[in-house]
Amino acid sequence: MNAKLERRHFLRLSDLEQAEHRALFDRARELKSRRQRHLVDRTLEGRTLVLIFEKPSTRTRLSFEAAMYQLGGSAISLNASESQLTRGESAGDTARVASRYGDAIMLRTFGDDRLREFADAATVPLINGLSDGAHPVQVLADVFTVEERLKTAKGKIVAFVGDGASNMARSWAEATALFGFHLRIGAPKGYWLPNKDIPAKGSVQLTEDPVEAVVGADVVSTDAWTSMGQEKEAPERIRALQRFQVDDDLLQHANQNCIVLHCLPAHRGEEITDSVMDGPRSAVFDEAENRLHVQKALLEQLILGRLQL
Repeated sequence: MNAKLERRHFLRLSDLEQAEHRALFDRARELKSRRQRHLVDRTLEGRTLVLIFEKPSTRTRLSFEAAMYQLGGSAISLNASESQLTRGESAGDTARVASRYGDAIMLRTFGDDRLREFADAATVPLINGLSDGAHPVQVLADVFTVEERLKTAKGKIVAFVGDGASNMARSWAEATALFGFHLRIGAPKGYWLPNKDIPAKGSVQLTEDPVEAVVGADVVSTDAWTSMGQEKEAPERIRALQRFQVDDDLLQHANQNCIVLHCLPAHRGEEITDSVMDGPRSAVFDEAENRLHVQKALLEQLILGRLQL
């Protein structure tokens, strides 16, 4: 295998070119269709993905493990709390060892400095399964879901409402330059993205008014107001963000045919109401399923170089 392909990491959406994203989505659609027709793929037979979790996980673990098994490969999940990472082994040494056992590594972690330490030491592709600075695999699935429901993301208005400085907001902002949609982030000013995280070639608007954020929007997306590691801030965050709940009243200002996204887990009654989450505009559980199909295509690309153009 080409050594250059082995070292190609996916830490940010911009690690793939626009044409590569298009090819990845085409393959994800094909894989989803084949799955629905109960067809079996073995493209990753004999390959192993090592999953390292320094944060809890439901969808990330399930989707990556299922993706590998359904493509004929295998997955090994390692909880950091059960590993030598808790006894002083460095992130770099862990990455070096995991690279000897697997064909790719997925890391779910806290600071981006730790992500970079893993990436610098890994000799196989490293995938960012979530970090404080980005959640690229989730937003890949989100944009895929937008295109599935609305035919294209290009030219659409996406409203992200809630914590506008979260990893989800950061990845949504990065995606604007790649997929050609306009992003409005509705959040209190203290929860805005810093200017350095707004792509120069993207289209991002910040507002303190949730109605201004969603008016005419084709997509309304939100996330939990309190992320892992922020539990002590929960009361303050709930007070600051309560005006930004995605409820039926707020959705009245969006496009009539808009879809609603949430990366999950949801704190129902906080950032989103039951009536919206379970309502006719919700694409939340399609979005969750699409993690599987998009990540299959991503794993093929990184491990096999299948989609290289």
